[in-house]
Amino acid sequence: MRGLRMPLGVVPALAVLVAVGVAAAFAPWLVPGATAQDLMTGITGPGPGHPLGTDDLGRDVLHLLVAGARTAVPGALAVAAGSMLIGNLVGLAAGYFGGWVDTVAMRWADLMFSLPALLVAIVVAGVLGGGYALAIAVLVVLFAPTDTRVVRGAALEQRHRPYVEAALLKNLSSWRIMTRHIWPNIASVSLAGAFVNFAYALVSLSSLSFLGLGVPAGSPDWGRTLADNRTQLLANPWAVIAPGLAIIATAAALNVVGDWLHERVDRRGRAR
Repeated sequence: MRGLRMPLGVVPALAVLVAVGVAAAFAPWLVPGATAQDLMTGITGPGPGHPLGTDDLGRDVLHLLVAGARTAVPGALAVAAGSMLIGNLVGLAAGYFGGWVDTVAMRWADLMFSLPALLVAIVVAGVLGGGYALAIAVLVVLFAPTDTRVVRGAALEQRHRPYVEAALLKNLSSWRIMTRHIWPNIASVSLAGAFVNFAYALVSLSSLSFLGLGVPAGSPDWGRTLADNRTQLLANPWAVIAPGLAIIATAAALNVVGDWLHERVDRRGRAR
């Protein structure tokens, strides 16, 4: 039962992620009219029927907050998954084969690390006309080197372990050794990196949407909601505070849960 215990600090973080996940998955059914405008109501503070008030277009802020998870979360998840896939494949190959493969992979990673990711994303999205899919693709390329370097270091440490030498003696293919033998032993590192990238991607995509380079105008997105209501801070502060808190709370929860899962998976790996 001791292995099933969860640290007290992880419980609220996990609750936040569950709530955000539910909102992202079921927003169309939970708040079907989230973007419906009511110009007669306009911007109001919290009150009956509108717990967080409304924005200048009469849209319910709470409904926008729930609906915003549907664009904020899947996009960040796509960035984390894409960078994890690329980073793991390149990092495993670099750590396992070494030589010119390692040199090329690390020079590519060094080049990407020398570029400010968010600034590059802003420039590329601005030059090519913006768009949510483009922002996701750019961030995948810019975030992948982080996973590459971490996985490469872990693979180097495993490369000369007895179990790898035994697999080589059995004439197993390099692909099988990397994916079936080495990767399971460094999965905790990869998992932790994915959660960190998830959190950074969430903030980065929200920033791009805030600048008008992500989701289209009027879309229910946390970053876009911040941008649309920043001039109405005094009329209804919650129209700005709520999406900002959602971004911060989700990013912090991802880091807390990611650290906990890393420790759990790493402990089980050492136990084997």
